[in-house]
Parts: sequence; structure tokens; C-alpha cells
Amino acid sequence: MLETLVPALRAAGTRPAVLHRTRTGAVRTRIRAADLADLAEAYAAALHRRGLAPGDTLGVAVRPGPRALAVMLAAHHLGVRIAVLDPSAGPDVLRARLSLARPTLILADAAAQAVAGWARPLARRAQLALPPLAALGPVATLGPRLPGCAPRLRPAGSGPPPAADPGPDADAVIVFTSGTTSSPRAVVHSRAGLAAGLRTVAGLVRPQPGSTVLGGTFFVLVPALAAGATVALPARSPEGLAGQLRRLAPSDTYLTPPQLRAALAAGARFSGRVWTGSAPAGADLLGRVKRAGAAEAWSVYALTELFPAAAVEEAEKAAWTGDGDLVGHPLPGVRAGLSAAGELLLTGPGARHRYLGEEPDPWVRTGDRASLAPDGRIALAGRCKDMVLRRAENIYPGLYEPALHLPGVELAVLVGVPDGDGDERLVALVQPRSGTDERRLRSALEAPLARMGSARPDAVLFAEVPLAGRSRKPDRGAASRFCAAELAR
Repeated sequence: MLETLVPALRAAGTRPAVLHRTRTGAVRTRIRAADLADLAEAYAAALHRRGLAPGDTLGVAVRPGPRALAVMLAAHHLGVRIAVLDPSAGPDVLRARLSLARPTLILADAAAQAVAGWARPLARRAQLALPPLAALGPVATLGPRLPGCAPRLRPAGSGPPPAADPGPDADAVIVFTSGTTSSPRAVVHSRAGLAAGLRTVAGLVRPQPGSTVLGGTFFVLVPALAAGATVALPARSPEGLAGQLRRLAPSDTYLTPPQLRAALAAGARFSGRVWTGSAPAGADLLGRVKRAGAAEAWSVYALTELFPAAAVEEAEKAAWTGDGDLVGHPLPGVRAGLSAAGELLLTGPGARHRYLGEEPDPWVRTGDRASLAPDGRIALAGRCKDMVLRRAENIYPGLYEPALHLPGVELAVLVGVPDGDGDERLVALVQPRSGTDERRLRSALEAPLARMGSARPDAVLFAEVPLAGRSRKPDRGAASRFCAAELAR
């Protein structure tokens, strides 16, 4: 699909490819199909001129949209793998991730570079936190350059170099997930695996030529544009989303559960089919979406390691009478199994090839407890791992807990506390050492908390951390229950 997308865009000519919403609420064409094809080829030429070749790694800290997609297409054309860099992860975590991926070049837009010096207050408000540019290695700005940013990557008009063919097992993309600051973990997808995931999405959604799709992720843009649809990037505000849905009446809408709830609260009306994932979506939420006009409302179960894995429509989910949260049948090519401890295991053509620095393993350990119905449907029964899910963002405590262990801290953990409809609050439970001035300690914690970016806890509690087992490790379940009781007071 990636190989055929640029020719398909060029053949579409002046058809709008990506739409955006202006400040006045009007919908405008952001880029036309042929122009997007031109941009992808111009970026390929520019990266080739910078010396990038098959086997190199290109770090990308760019907000979703046409430029990010054009860079992905350019890298794929050159046989270069992409390392996705999240500017909201905090500078310490990002620095550790860069030391593992070792990109040849980093592309960052102006917003991602804000913290490098020219607009620190703005960056902090946007929860963007990059280390100083000198710590990142070679950096180029993608898109408009503002004062203090690295030099621009200027699209080259000399035509793209010949396409590289490093083979289906070559690395396509690196996405960082869990681990610790000293040992971050990253998912590596091969070119074949990425293509399989895109085919699965296209087979599930079946975007139609000439239709309008509302969504902004890579797995939305590529199948929709390849099918001849136009994509509208979602507005950030609930009111803006409601306005887009009213004006565009999209045939397919992709939003996270928090976005759906916010749009519903703003009086949004839906059309066509609505798809949601990245966080649990109960039958009640899907039912509200259908009562607000959607013909179908789908919950998609997906992981960074395998996207997508299963899907279920609201009517089937509402009719489920078994235990757990029904996420549906595994999608074509996906196989499911259970470990001896009841953890859901998945495999399929779209599964990640390996974790960076580790040997390949076809089975993905999801970290979710589950049951398998006789007909193969999957129902989840809670998480096995420490991950906290807040507002559709996966937060891994091991990445951030070391920063809490300041002088005067005996022990500290980050735990999730249920916050309704599958969402969680993130709480830091800090156990001060005997004799420590808690007021001074709370003040000292402000600096590391600020460096956590979007993973900053919702609350910080001082108390003894519960321990369990012979090794007397922190009992995260007990810590979560304690924090929930304290916050409920």
C-alpha cells in the first residue's frame, strides 16, 4: 500500500487529500493529492541528499498530518527506518530513547523544538519537553522554522532517487513503549508487518473513493488516501469536533474514547461509522454514539505491537452476557492464545518483528488477562502489567519512578486509580524517610515532576508504600487501593 500510495495520489490530481479546520470554523483544503505526492518525493530527494540510505534511522518528532505522512513515505522509499519520538515523554526519557535508537538525523517541527530555548513557557504549557538540541544529534526542522529552531529540511525539486528495496524483513518503524530510563523498550515493525497492518485496517474499514474520513493517525491516513477518500484532521476542541462532524458528515470517524465523550458533551452529531480505540470503550459509550446519529459504532482492540487485533460493533458488545469486556473476534490473520497465567497472547502477519535489541518472537504478550469464548471471541479481564491508561495514553511507571527517588525519599511508586469508564488517574505515592521535612520534599519534587511532560501525576500523596512477598517489593494493587481511598476522602 505504501509503494502504491504516491502514484495513486498523483493520479488523483487536484482532489483534496487532507482537510483542516480554520479558526473561524470553516473547512479548508490543507493539501491536494498531487501536492502530497510531490512533497513525499521532494522529501525523499532531500533526505537522500543528506546522505540517508537503507539501514539508517530517521528520528521524527512531528505532529500527525501531511508533512509527517510525506516523511514516512519518503523514508519508506529510501529504505530508511523511522524512530517515532514523542516530545511529551519528558527530556530524560527521550534522551534515553535516542541513545538506544541512535538516529542518523532527527526531524522535528517548531512546536517540538520549543523547549530548546525560544519558547520554554509555551512548551511547558503544551507538555512538550525535548532536551537541548545539542544533546539530540543532527536536527533539521520540518515545516515552518521559527527563531531558535534548527535549519529547515528544504524539499528538493530534483526528483526522487531510485526506490530502495531492502526486503520485507527490513525494519520500517521503531515505536517506544515501556522499560525504564536506563533500559527503554521499543517495538520494531518490519516493512512486511507494517504493510500487513495497513491491509487489515483497509479490510476492516473498507474506505470508499470520494468519501470523507475524519481522523489523523498514520493507520487512518494511508488506507483512506489509498482508496481515494479525503481525510479531515480532527479539531482539538470539542466544539471544533462537533462543528466538523456537522459540516462534513464523514462516512467514517476515528476518535479516542476521551474525544468521543468530549464531543458528545459538546452536542456532536455523528454520521456513518465511528471507530474508537487506544482505551476501553464500553457498550454504553458506543450506544451513546449511535443514539447521536452513527449508523455503526466500533471498538477496536489494538496494541503498539499489533495493530489492529480485534474489533466489535456496539450491538454485539451490548448483547454480550459473559464475563469481562468483549473486544470481538480476532481480525483475519490474527491468532489468539492464553498463557498458563491467563495472559492474552497474539500473533499474526502484522505483529511486531521484535523489541529493539532483542531476538524476534512471533507471539505478543499483551499484558492483558483474558478469556477465549468457544467461538474464538476475546473478552478482557483486566491488566497484568503495571501500565496506567490515562486519557487514551499508555504511561509506564518504570520510565518515571526513578526521577522521584530524591534525597529524603525512602520509596516511591506511580499507580493508576480507576476514574470511571476504563480511564485512570495517575498518582505518585511517596514514602519519605524518617525525619524528612515533607514540605521541603514536596517542593523538591516539583522539578522532576515538571520533567515528566504528559506523564505528570494527577496527585502526589505522602504515605508508606505497601510491600508484599518475600522480596518485599511494592504491592502496586494495594498502593492503588490506598490512593483511591485517600483521594475519595
